Amino acid sequence: MTDRTVHLPVAAQPNISDIVGYAQRAEDLGYRRVWLPETWGRDAATVLSAIAERTDTVGIGPSILNVYSRSPALVGQTAATLQELSDGRLRLGIGPSGPAVIEGWHGAEFDRPLRRTREYLDVIRAVLSGEQVDYDGDVFTLGGFRLRCDPPETPVAIDAAGMGPKSVELAGRFADGWHALMLTPDGLRDRIEDLRRGAELGDRDPEAVRTTVSLTCCVSEDGERARRLARQHLSFYVGAMGTFYRNALARQGYEETANEVAAAWGNGDQEAALAAIDDDLLEDLGAVGTPEEARAQLEKFEAIDGVDRLAVSFPRGAEPEEVEATLDALAPEA
Repeated sequence: MTDRTVHLPVAAQPNISDIVGYAQRAEDLGYRRVWLPETWGRDAATVLSAIAERTDTVGIGPSILNVYSRSPALVGQTAATLQELSDGRLRLGIGPSGPAVIEGWHGAEFDRPLRRTREYLDVIRAVLSGEQVDYDGDVFTLGGFRLRCDPPETPVAIDAAGMGPKSVELAGRFADGWHALMLTPDGLRDRIEDLRRGAELGDRDPEAVRTTVSLTCCVSEDGERARRLARQHLSFYVGAMGTFYRNALARQGYEETANEVAAAWGNGDQEAALAAIDDDLLEDLGAVGTPEEARAQLEKFEAIDGVDRLAVSFPRGAEPEEVEATLDALAPEA
């Protein structure tokens, strides 16, 4: 069976101990890794430090650190520190995020996202090598310094996130893995072809580039409640986060639905936005419903050739008991 990991809840939690508690539960249930998304809530590095200190075996990783709010050298330092703190359990996820977050929250221009991602990969690896970093790129030029501590004994793998063909090709060519999100089974197969093409362009073995697929999951004995939460989550991202996710859906044959959701959201009619998302689309993008329904939907993604890891994630509105029920129902040993 494909290994299962967890994207810890992106919605604000009452306190850090609650997030750590989910990570501990995931460890006990046999999940391979816990990923912590970073948007505009708690920063990933601090919370992952708490998780590393209070777990024993489960892998940790940010998914994703964007390539605008921190310098690539600082991301390298952070990775080295988390790798030391976790005794080698870190896997790093980076990516450009989108204009809504980068410009609206960080106040930075969303320019040259692919080039920046490529140069971040180069600089982070140079920092983690422990050697002096001398780098002359199109975006970054730096030199004369090296990490003032021992480099990690266990190398840190670096994954790149992406939704479009070129960003996925970049991950295949330069990263150790790819983080996929908001992709239907057919869309995922198309992007895996891009990933393999990128690996071949980089003279790399495509099988050596790991694919982790994040799926919105919500399990409840009340299947309609689970589906409504998933609709709310999807409509927020398509309607409120600019054109980034809308374009991704359009590429996968859901252009009319994406535009309908965005128009309804823009007009302040959230109920119409939810109504535009039918059950077929929900099943194409995640695993929601009763435990039996959600497990069947998850297995559909596991069967896709080229998928190495599934990441169980949760809708923004899920209550703690719904997060826990989803973790339990979709656990590797369930």
